[in-house]
Amino acid sequence: MTRVTELPLLHLHGSPYRQGVQHGEQLREAIAGNVAVYRSRMLTAGLSEADLAERSRRYLGLFTREDALYRAIMDGIADGSGQNLLDIALLNARYELLYSAWSEFGRPTAEGLRSECTSFGGADGVFAAGGTQIGQNWDWFTGVEGALLQWKHGDTTVIGFTEAGVAGAKIGLNSAGIGLCINGLGASVDDWRIDSVPFHLRTWRILQSGTLPEAIGHALAPRPSCSANFFMGSAAAGVATVETSPGGSRVIYQDGTAPLVHANHFRDPDLLGVHQSWLETGRVSTYHRCERMETLLAEQSPLTAEHLHAAMRDHVGGPIGLCRHPVETDPVELQTHTALAAHLDLDAGRFSYTWGPPCESEFTTVSL
Repeated sequence: MTRVTELPLLHLHGSPYRQGVQHGEQLREAIAGNVAVYRSRMLTAGLSEADLAERSRRYLGLFTREDALYRAIMDGIADGSGQNLLDIALLNARYELLYSAWSEFGRPTAEGLRSECTSFGGADGVFAAGGTQIGQNWDWFTGVEGALLQWKHGDTTVIGFTEAGVAGAKIGLNSAGIGLCINGLGASVDDWRIDSVPFHLRTWRILQSGTLPEAIGHALAPRPSCSANFFMGSAAAGVATVETSPGGSRVIYQDGTAPLVHANHFRDPDLLGVHQSWLETGRVSTYHRCERMETLLAEQSPLTAEHLHAAMRDHVGGPIGLCRHPVETDPVELQTHTALAAHLDLDAGRFSYTWGPPCESEFTTVSL
């Protein structure tokens, strides 16, 4: 583990539009690459070119209706990168477009592709260094380009990870002590046509929150179109994870001194009346990763950073393990890996990460 691979860190300033322009200009090639990757993945999922145009146009209208400032960032990204605004809308709505397509068309077929993340965290003596800490292995497509963004929202400074071309950030922390990780979920009731606050708009709002209740409120958008889990921490108020679906939502708080862990299945689907149809095809990665992370984190109390990072590098289970690598026999468009490993210390304002599987490099740390 001698390789150090750092993400570009963009310090964004000015109005939302100007921040978008800076994002677009500095990540121009990466954004073009992500547009190509996601268009390809969506076509593979069963959507047609006409579907992509229709659904991107609809979500552009939804972003416009829900938040003028977020829409202004999207406009800036399009102008700065030279990309069509509908393709920027496609990137920002990629969560809803892909997840609903997988539910609609019953794809993909590669084991574990829809299993994309193992999150963890705790407070109240869980970590040897003290304070509240959260993190995750973010498992996703190979070939997707990312970056770290830093910006100010009023008096609050935010730093977080995004995919190039997506406004705001989805994994990160802020100077108010709020942190966020995410997990993809799926349910048979997911439907891209439901009008609600899109996933990436919710993560942007969560990371600009001043308190945990405010952050939870942003996660609990009324009847979201696609299921998702928002794993949140607060230096002042501990750790909670918010499972959301069109059928209902649930907040789960850390209880006692055991870390809270979440992967890509509802912890109690019957409680919300959720049917996870995509798990019926024998995909077991989400259950294995959740149980394995709980087991590894229970081996030491309080947890040191070294033990935690060793758990994030665990390969038990092979292709369905915590630290994941592409399965070379899978089609290229279905290959996934641990694209990002993130460890967030909310009291210290530190974001430690590896870009790529954590077994292949040391953690890089950036601070607010």
